[in-house]
Amino acid sequence: MLDDFFMRALLAGVGVALVAGPLGCFIVWRRMAYFGDTLSHAALLGVALSLLLEVNTTLAVFVVSAALSLVLILLRKRETLSSDALLGLLSHGALAVGLVCLAFMTWVRMDLLGLLFGDILAVSRSDIGVVYVGGAMVLAVLIWIWRPLFAATVNPDLAAAEGLNPERVNLVFMFLMAAVIAIAMKIVGVLLITALLIMPAATARRFSTSPEQMAVLSALFGALAVISGLFGSLEWDTPSGPSIVVAALTLFMVSLMPMSFGRGDKKNREGEIS
Repeated sequence: MLDDFFMRALLAGVGVALVAGPLGCFIVWRRMAYFGDTLSHAALLGVALSLLLEVNTTLAVFVVSAALSLVLILLRKRETLSSDALLGLLSHGALAVGLVCLAFMTWVRMDLLGLLFGDILAVSRSDIGVVYVGGAMVLAVLIWIWRPLFAATVNPDLAAAEGLNPERVNLVFMFLMAAVIAIAMKIVGVLLITALLIMPAATARRFSTSPEQMAVLSALFGALAVISGLFGSLEWDTPSGPSIVVAALTLFMVSLMPMSFGRGDKKNREGEIS
């Protein structure tokens, strides 16, 4: 029989995967991987501020990630730098400031490796509650904005002409990203969150014939990666967070094999978002 801590890890990991999968589809469609990386790096700054101000860590990470999204939107409108330059500046800047702040907090004992790579085996029952309650809220909002968000992803100008307000749904999407990163940080860590968002979605893309099917398959592939990674970690005594990402990478590599190319992949590539 599996230990209680392992079952909690499975529940928490699967919960994060079910939420990260559908959001990851939009990241893949919009080619926003670097944006997700930027928000995940900002999570470390959120942790530092939560310790300094003695507030809830998940809430602090969400606030910092959301604030960084707003800063990025404002800087993009000024058009002083390209988007990739802004993302690089904010990503590494937020990570460096977070590390420096933690270094100054000599009175705090902090497992830096746990923050960077996650400690899913240490999740508590309250953490699982946060994952599922927060995840359900994120999915509910995503379903609510699915049509305008998808339209803004395909053609922002056409979406605006139809009165769908792409700027507003893009802002909501960024807040959803911030929420998922805040929820997932303890599971896979700051440096591996983006992988859990992107890899299952990239795998699902090979087998999907519609955007909705890709979202569902992405969640399922993410859950499979979590389960496989945790059991692999238990069997070979490897770090749990990286093991989950390796399992997700393995699923993606398998999807690239010629035998996995079929009718679904052909249809998906004919109708995929460029």
